Amino acid sequence: MESENVTRVNIIDIRMPFWSMVIFMVKAAIASIPAFIILSVIGSVVFAVLGAILGGMHHYY
Repeated sequence: MESENVTRVNIIDIRMPFWSMVIFMVKAAIASIPAFIILSVIGSVVFAVLGAILGGMHHYY
């Protein structure tokens, strides 16, 4: 294996206009909505399956 030169970089400041950052954060919030819906549907399906499996384990005496 060849030895590669590794350069370490530390970022100390990002200069970004305020309104540009506001627009970026609004876009990120809007983009997270479909992800939340998809995760909610997956979670609902998982809990429904677990409820169907474990719900039949009750024994009434």
